[in-house]
Amino acid sequence: MPRGALDRDAARWISAFLEAQAAEIGAARNTLLAYGRDLKDFAGWLGRRGLDFAGAARADVESYLVACEAGGLSRATRARRLSAVRQLYRFAYDEGWRADNPAIQIAGPAKARALPKVLTVDEVERLLAAARAGGRQPVERLRNTCLIELLYATGMRVSELVSLPVSAARGDPAMLLVRGKGGKERMVPLSAPAREALAAWLTARDRAEETARAETGAPPSRHLFPARGAEGHLTRQAFHGLLKDFAVAAGISPARVTPHVLRHAFATHLLAGGADLRVIQTLLGHADLSTTEIYTHVLDERLRALVLDHHPLARD
Repeated sequence: MPRGALDRDAARWISAFLEAQAAEIGAARNTLLAYGRDLKDFAGWLGRRGLDFAGAARADVESYLVACEAGGLSRATRARRLSAVRQLYRFAYDEGWRADNPAIQIAGPAKARALPKVLTVDEVERLLAAARAGGRQPVERLRNTCLIELLYATGMRVSELVSLPVSAARGDPAMLLVRGKGGKERMVPLSAPAREALAAWLTARDRAEETARAETGAPPSRHLFPARGAEGHLTRQAFHGLLKDFAVAAGISPARVTPHVLRHAFATHLLAGGADLRVIQTLLGHADLSTTEIYTHVLDERLRALVLDHHPLARD
């Protein structure tokens, strides 16, 4: 079959599959386009070998993936193509076009896990110092200090931080109740500096609210970090911008500093200090320990770098 050509049966399979994806699971247009491209490529590869969707075996799918790798396709692209082929055959099995799914037991290429970017303890301290000094008014500086102290002390996700209810901060709590992904709740302990920053911000926040209520009659906000926007609290985007400003003031490249990097720093510094991995998993709200284990690799890399930099036998 000439490159780019597609026989009638292959076109029918792909068209029916894409229509089902759009109708049954509401697949996005870009997803459907990607499926279509991947399946046309697989169909063309089969056709050039005198094969088709109906007769391809597991060995044929595996040979196709080997050919994709030999062609220089990335791991992510190969994994996506296998997913498309697997789903096509699942659909064909459900439709009665195939008695099996030849791709169901094929393991995809392992994903390369990028190590989390982290900050050193000194860099976090410089960020905190920048937050304490950053702000046009004292109330802003108190808020900024509270934001960074809480984020670093608890490892919260930025969405969890900015949406905290003010009720969670009442009574000088030693721990905060955080609502995470899927509505799951967890308790996170507060360090002494975080508790101090929280108490100072809460006092200033309540005073500002009282003044606003007296002047405008505005109802009190239920958020710890109120704002005038539709969400009623400081947005993730606004906090992201603040963090970039703090990074510049701290002499750290703003490209290295994000809310999630501070979450990584929290976990890595805890682990380096001897904290149990399962405790860190609970504090971060990870459903699976394997997600948390990535931080052990960060420490391994840092220890290796220390040895290479400082061990006398590693020097030229």
